[in-house]
Amino acid sequence: MKTRLLLVLSVIGLTCTATRAAGEANFCKLTSQTALRSCQLGAQGDLWLALGKCDNVSDPAERKACKQQAPVDLKDALGQCNAQHSVRQTACQRLGGQPYDPVIDPANFVDKIDNPYFPLTPGTVFIYEGQTKEGLVHTEFFVTHKTVQILGVTTVEVHDTVTTNGELTEDTLDWFAQDKEGNVWYFGENTMELIGGRPSTLAGTFTAGVDGAKPGIIMEAHPAIGDFYRQEFALDEAEDFAEVKTLSDTVTVPAGKFTQCVRTRETTPLEPDLKEAKWYAPGVGNVLTKDLTTGEKSALIRIEFR
Repeated sequence: MKTRLLLVLSVIGLTCTATRAAGEANFCKLTSQTALRSCQLGAQGDLWLALGKCDNVSDPAERKACKQQAPVDLKDALGQCNAQHSVRQTACQRLGGQPYDPVIDPANFVDKIDNPYFPLTPGTVFIYEGQTKEGLVHTEFFVTHKTVQILGVTTVEVHDTVTTNGELTEDTLDWFAQDKEGNVWYFGENTMELIGGRPSTLAGTFTAGVDGAKPGIIMEAHPAIGDFYRQEFALDEAEDFAEVKTLSDTVTVPAGKFTQCVRTRETTPLEPDLKEAKWYAPGVGNVLTKDLTTGEKSALIRIEFR
């Protein structure tokens, strides 16, 4: 009974803290703080589950080692929570304190996606390849002829598949739509990673309008150096940010040489160490992606039509 009371008091304390923070009107930082608390509590819960599993290890030496490892794992998990928090706080400095709640009016969207830096013509297949530590990664980004209604907006469905050394490792459906100003919005994805041909995780899956998820801008109508924006928003599930770094890069990939490319830098609190540069060529779209930490690249090989 005492434990239950302490839990209730703890929840009340969290509520009061959130209320005070909300009064400060910086909703971005409030969201960051509550996400940190959620992560910390989750890590602590995982510790107790791990210890419970250790109790069922028959060998005394293995049981002891198991219990010694659990707090080590907790420390690592809390470190990850802090790293995620740092990325979110940095983003808040750029985004400001207003709630992220874009107004989506279906009447403000058009029935095609012809943004020069992110054109999605049905039947087009963008094919990319890159060598990674796991092996050769082959990606096919197929703009299908299918459409899906999300928040009343007709979105274009893209089927995105990734194979590593010839084995399917990711299978995703993405949904995009363009507004009248020319901005291309990202309305969600149904993504699945596979290991040995079997699904391993659905992490990253979200649909705008479901469980608090909201669309973001994948490509602006008129990119400007220094622009910083959300590409998606589903707290602790899909939180990519992009910043426009330049408008005039020249890129050479197997598919050709492209000039006047927009280069963006993408980050996400869900993978705090991940920093990607992406190049978008006018009239083509994404031609190159580079992991700025590992140096691994995914380059456009060719474009097909189906």
